[in-house]
Amino acid sequence: MPETNFRRTIYRWRVRSSLFLIIAIIILARPTWVSILIGLAVCMLGLLIRAWASGHIQKERELAVSGPYQYTRNPLYLGNFILGLSVAIGTNSWWCTLIFLGYFLVFYPPVIKEERERMKRLFPEKYEEYKKRVPLFFPTFKPFFSAKQIPFRWALYRKNKEYRALIGSLVFWLILVAKLLLIR
Repeated sequence: MPETNFRRTIYRWRVRSSLFLIIAIIILARPTWVSILIGLAVCMLGLLIRAWASGHIQKERELAVSGPYQYTRNPLYLGNFILGLSVAIGTNSWWCTLIFLGYFLVFYPPVIKEERERMKRLFPEKYEEYKKRVPLFFPTFKPFFSAKQIPFRWALYRKNKEYRALIGSLVFWLILVAKLLLIR
């Protein structure tokens, strides 16, 4: 039971604590135009993966197995990992890279475990079969095809409020560009 409480606490605090880390990262950032451009390209990949996933997931109503969920059980977190890498690249700072990696390693393994347990409870038979065929985090190149393939739906994207990741990313990159202009 203590491990479950710890995972739930981590799950609740992962977003809140990231706001403090973003402030530290902005302070420690030493961006260049090259680091920002490369970081932005990587950021777009992370945002696309997250958007694709959010247009397929109906949280706690149905097990998502279409779209990016055919390749990884956690495409939203894979997208977050890529977004974090984009921040590390864009800031051009080893300190920022270490902060991101530390944050990801502290928060995401327990969060992924908590979600895996919830999916097992909500969809016991479906999840067992899905788990056998689709990797936990790093994607496979051989997609899992189930009978239940649903197309991407913008309504789900909006319902899941994925536009917040886009807005947050835009704000971060604008601040990083402003910092670059100010330190020149």
